[in-house]
Amino acid sequence: MSEIILTADISDEGIRLDKFISDNSELSRSLVQNIIETGSVTVNGKAVAKSCKLKNGDRICFSEPEPEPLEIEPQNIPLDIRYEDDDLLVVNKPKGMVVHPAPGNNDSTLVNALLAYCGDSLSGINGVLRPGIVHRIDKDTSGLLIVAKNDFAHRGLAEQIKEHSFTRKYQAVVYGNLKEDNFTVDLPIGRHPKDRKKMAVTYKNSKNAITHVKVIARYNGFTHIELTLETGRTHQIRVHMAQLGHPVAGDIVYGPAKNPIKSLNGQCLHAYYISFEHPRDKRIITVETELPEYFQKFLDTLIS
Repeated sequence: MSEIILTADISDEGIRLDKFISDNSELSRSLVQNIIETGSVTVNGKAVAKSCKLKNGDRICFSEPEPEPLEIEPQNIPLDIRYEDDDLLVVNKPKGMVVHPAPGNNDSTLVNALLAYCGDSLSGINGVLRPGIVHRIDKDTSGLLIVAKNDFAHRGLAEQIKEHSFTRKYQAVVYGNLKEDNFTVDLPIGRHPKDRKKMAVTYKNSKNAITHVKVIARYNGFTHIELTLETGRTHQIRVHMAQLGHPVAGDIVYGPAKNPIKSLNGQCLHAYYISFEHPRDKRIITVETELPEYFQKFLDTLIS
């Protein structure tokens, strides 16, 4: 179990402990209440009741429960593999494919496909639910993803991600016309204060997040951009661009609620470039993909 530490600020004064944790994590309120009742949640080092009212500066510590193991079946799903050796492979994930199983969605994922393709040759560091998965991209984001075949490779790749020496570049189409051709977004990201399923730019219980942006082309009402991640927070690109008032086209979570671009079936965001040091022999591995069909078709409608 991984320990999570949260700190209440002045805006949290008087909020119940169970509501605060639920609002600032991915756990349901009922599950949070069950955890609190076991005595494994502390406020300033002491176990308290779920109805405890928080004060500014309170330090809340708890551990997320391990997910119940799912029966994951290998599935013969075609994989678009762009690089492979004995230690790792790079997959070009299609839009619409979930990376790893979760309750209620335990088949047709990338992991199901990897189990069929690799058999037992996947790292186990991330547990039975995420074998081989070093990093991930959203269901409706397409593009390159590295998969570790053993724990040695997994540790080496994870360390590069931690040290920000692992280069990931995306292309996206966003709403509106960006003022600058090149700029950096440096805004912290944390759990949305009112919707625990979303992320947001927030200065409470957040982590630093840095995205470098470069304009590729401008169209009427949209801009085609390249984004380089310096950090890799959940939904980072989507949250940063929405915060600037230029959400990713087709993003039904962070984009405009009215008149979504239904033909995109999700955000127009593609992880097209990845570069890293091979954990075993220190070679620089660089993989780049073409834009997928859905992305190119949308660009064509903007050009015409």
